[in-house]
Amino acid sequence: MKVKFRYFFILSVVGYFFTTCKSNSQENTTTSSVSYFEKIDTGIQDGGITMVPIETPKGIFKVWTKRFGNNPTMKVLLLNGGPGATHEYFECFENFLPQENIEFIYYDQLACGNSDNPKDTSLYDLARYVEEVEQVRQALKLDKNNFYLLGHSWGGILAMQYALKYQQNIKGLIISNMMASAPKYGQYADEVLSKLMDPKVLDTIRALEKNNDFSNPKYMGLLIPHFYNKHICRLPVWPEPIDRSFAKINQDLYVSMQGPSEFGISGKLTNWDVSGELKNIKTPTVVIDATHDTMDPEYMRWMSTQLPQGQFLLCPNGSHMCFYDDQKVYMAGLISFIKKVNN
Repeated sequence: MKVKFRYFFILSVVGYFFTTCKSNSQENTTTSSVSYFEKIDTGIQDGGITMVPIETPKGIFKVWTKRFGNNPTMKVLLLNGGPGATHEYFECFENFLPQENIEFIYYDQLACGNSDNPKDTSLYDLARYVEEVEQVRQALKLDKNNFYLLGHSWGGILAMQYALKYQQNIKGLIISNMMASAPKYGQYADEVLSKLMDPKVLDTIRALEKNNDFSNPKYMGLLIPHFYNKHICRLPVWPEPIDRSFAKINQDLYVSMQGPSEFGISGKLTNWDVSGELKNIKTPTVVIDATHDTMDPEYMRWMSTQLPQGQFLLCPNGSHMCFYDDQKVYMAGLISFIKKVNN
């Protein structure tokens, strides 16, 4: 009888322990979720939107930002690509980061999306965009205790250049789908990716490029099925946020800095190269690339070895938009990096 009583008592204590732990865990999760979505501003609520005034050589303009969630130690500012695209193609992040209580901030760079567009090509300058990011950081009160900077494609160039000047403000850096050398990027397109094309298709594309006939419908008509659908996004139907963002690209900005297409680079950024400066970025950094990207995966793996606190994430089934076409790998790696740095 005593043995049975003792056995029953032990089971009761263990059961109470696990029930209490489960209850506490649920309570902590609920509290954390409530905190993540609570209001942080007084007055009229506008969906977390802040129009940030930016000082430029041509006057003061406003850029559009939108905060999603609230976490005092994990805030990710998203730098979109193009140049000239919009924040919208990042909308898939809404399905992954909130449930991990990671705050993120959409941001349309000057002359993009919802931000002011002065229509002044003299403002299409990498150094000026670096200063713009710094002004956005200050306005949103981001600092080394909470500020993660994620740059994708052109945004990766901007993120690297920003880190080389202002890394003291960054907690973690994510370089997504961008090499540290525009010449190497162009070389990879010429020597590797072009050889994957049908030779007849490539000859036609090269002839159009030689004649500067980029407005010819045949140019993009060939690049979309033979290059974009293989190296930009490999999904049979592109997600609507990508189409919506790309439809709004500021073509003047894009062509001025990138060139007429993603097939190599020929704009203002043609000679940009910070390969030898990566060693100076001491911030914890993850370099993310994909097997089928327009960027060279082996070069990007090498990049991670040059960064004092670098690591590399390869999305084996993805391309330039691997947060869509290899989504599970990309998001799991991104979230893991942010949380490890935070801890």
